[in-house]
Amino acid sequence: MTPLRLSLLALVVLTACGSDNPDLMNFAASRTGPDEFLVAPARPLETPPDPKALPAPILGAQNRADPTPFEDAVVALGGSASALKRDSIPASDGGLVRYAGRYGTDPSIRKTLADEDLKFRRDNDGRLLERWFNVNVYYDAYSSMSLDQQAEIARFRRMGVETPSAPPAALKPR
Repeated sequence: MTPLRLSLLALVVLTACGSDNPDLMNFAASRTGPDEFLVAPARPLETPPDPKALPAPILGAQNRADPTPFEDAVVALGGSASALKRDSIPASDGGLVRYAGRYGTDPSIRKTLADEDLKFRRDNDGRLLERWFNVNVYYDAYSSMSLDQQAEIARFRRMGVETPSAPPAALKPR
């Protein structure tokens, strides 16, 4: 096979390695081990005070011992778990929603943002060798949109605003 044909074959093979959905945050961790985030402990079993008063089992219904991490997090932060099951906006939030939508709303905003983000990630998915070696290009791609925490905290402090601490500058990525 001639060098030209070999080069063309290599180019075709390499272009097949591309992805429609670029992932800018590449981690080089092996995928052979267990995923510790898949393990969710169940609640401890309890003996009911009156076994005759138990509800009849319903196929597909949630077991009382099943974990509910979203609801548990909302309750731990002082909220109401029932707020996650609402289909409408509560009356107490009506003023906030009206104020936020005072200039109009776009019903297709989620689709628009998803399309724009996909285009941005495709345009900034790294150079060829960065993709081959799974180099993390996330911080480079979004650097123009990143807030300089140290400059912002200094600006607020000059204005006399009480501020919590920011992460040390040494921890800033790259």
